[in-house]
Amino acid sequence: MAKQPGEPIEVAIIEDKRAIREGLRLLIGATDGYRCGGTYESVEEGLRGLARAPADVLLLDIHLPGMPGSEGVRVLREKHPSMQVLMLTIYDEEEKIFESICNGACGYLLKKTPPAKLLEALSDAYHGGSPMSPEVARKVVQLFQRIGPPERAAHRLTPSEVRLLGLLSMGCSYQAAAGRLSLSINTVRDHVRSIYDKLHVHSKAEAVWKAVKSGIV
Repeated sequence: MAKQPGEPIEVAIIEDKRAIREGLRLLIGATDGYRCGGTYESVEEGLRGLARAPADVLLLDIHLPGMPGSEGVRVLREKHPSMQVLMLTIYDEEEKIFESICNGACGYLLKKTPPAKLLEALSDAYHGGSPMSPEVARKVVQLFQRIGPPERAAHRLTPSEVRLLGLLSMGCSYQAAAGRLSLSINTVRDHVRSIYDKLHVHSKAEAVWKAVKSGIV
C-alpha cells in the first residue's frame, strides 16, 4: 500500500554487532522521513520480529550467526515480498554479492558508506532503485564482462547437473542440494567441478549467472 504524504519510510535492521546496529538505529531514527522499527541480531530473530512489525526496507548484514544474510534474504523476501532488502557488509565478496542479488536483494552497500549516502540508498530502494556502493557495482560489471554474452549452444550438462544448478540458483548450499537430490556431498562437489569445466567458469556465482543468462535454468 502506498504511503500517505509525510509518512516515514519504515526501516528494520539485522546486524549482529551491537555498536553498528545501535549506530544505524540512531542515525535512521533521528532523520526526518525515516523511522527505525525493529533491530535484530540474526535472520531467525528478524523473521519473528518482522512478522509483528513489518518494514518497508531492511538493512541486512551478510555475516550473521545462524543463517547467513546472503541466504536469509530469500526467506525474508518470501515472507515479506513487498519489503526491499539492502545488503550491508564490510566485504565486497563477488560470490556473496551475486548470491544475495539472486536471492532477492535490491542493493548492496559497504558498511563504510557515509551516513548521507546510506540514507539516500534507503530512499532509493524504497522507491524501486537498486543502490550499490561503487566498489560493488564495479564487481558486478566485471562479472558480467567475464561471463560474456549468452550462449545458446549445447552446454553438455547432464540432467543431474542441471537440477543441481537450479537448486544453487535458488540459494541452496551444497549440503542442502545434496539432500534434495539424494546425493552425497562428495558427489555434489564432483558435479560442481564438472559444471565449472563445461561452462568455462571458476565460481558458483559465475556458474549460476551463466546458467540463468543462457536459459539453462
